[in-house]
Amino acid sequence: MSPVFTVIIAIITLIVGFILLIKGADAFVSGSSAIAKKLRVPPIVIGLTVVAMGTSFPELAVSVTASMSGSNSLAVSNVTGSNLFNLLVVLGMSALFTPLIVGKNTLRSDFPFSIVCAFLLAVFGFTGRAASETNPLVIGRVGHLEGAILLILFVLFLISTVMVALKARKEGTVDDTGEEEVGKDMPIWKCILYIVLGAVAIKFGGDFVVGDILTLPNGVEVQYGATAIARIVGMSETLIGLTIVALGTSLPELVTSIVAARKNEVDMAVGNVVGSNIFNILLILGVAAAISPVDFIMENLIDIAVLIASSVMVWIFAWTKGRLTRAEGCIMLALYAGYMVYICVR
Repeated sequence: MSPVFTVIIAIITLIVGFILLIKGADAFVSGSSAIAKKLRVPPIVIGLTVVAMGTSFPELAVSVTASMSGSNSLAVSNVTGSNLFNLLVVLGMSALFTPLIVGKNTLRSDFPFSIVCAFLLAVFGFTGRAASETNPLVIGRVGHLEGAILLILFVLFLISTVMVALKARKEGTVDDTGEEEVGKDMPIWKCILYIVLGAVAIKFGGDFVVGDILTLPNGVEVQYGATAIARIVGMSETLIGLTIVALGTSLPELVTSIVAARKNEVDMAVGNVVGSNIFNILLILGVAAAISPVDFIMENLIDIAVLIASSVMVWIFAWTKGRLTRAEGCIMLALYAGYMVYICVR
């Protein structure tokens, strides 16, 4: 099969995969939220759990699929690239629409915890036993035990978040006016259909984005998805994960945060990004490593170091003034552009 035809197939499957991921996540969140409201689960808890995890499902689908197919570098780089995109581009773009006021709880607990999660991932990746003694690029791995630790931390974080939300609701500090109407008229069968179709779309979307080699009945091998593009143009899986895949799977967070900023729900915009970044490391890489140990290469460690430094910088921006200004948003976008140049030429 000609390289041109292979590239066309790869691009088409990437686009279809991104559409399935985004639409599938949207349908899953809508159906789950409607059912939760019918069961009278507090709306604030739905937003902090179902919706937050829903926007992270594209990353989950891609990273788990990559881990199961052996494309471990793609699993790590997808999460790292998505977190950097969320932090610098999503928050940067949102700050351009309106200065983002950051809540005290986010500054004091959530933001520092996201930095700790990134640091812990770097420690696990650097100290874990290398999966391949013959590959000099592999410096360590996140194994089954480390994956289990990440998942335990995720559960603890989720419990803590729900407890804080329930306390705020009980004290009357959360305004739920009108939220009970959302999904009220959606019948149960439609809610279940949304959930099932959304889950199916997410699964196949992850398959299409990651890609692989498909052998047709006539014996012809067809490459598709991100891994096909990596092989054809000579790009590493790490670079593909940090750029194309990370951008595509971060679109839900980008849309959600920009819409929140335009509606002046500025703390929601910041909370969505910080929460999503925590979910990406603890839940997504935790699940991926629990399924199949994830190899770490030096580039992964460098990218995580950049993520930690960027997180500290944005945290300082928010802490000094209690908000992210338009000027700081421009700085964040410029830094991301510079980082893209760096990873393309390294």
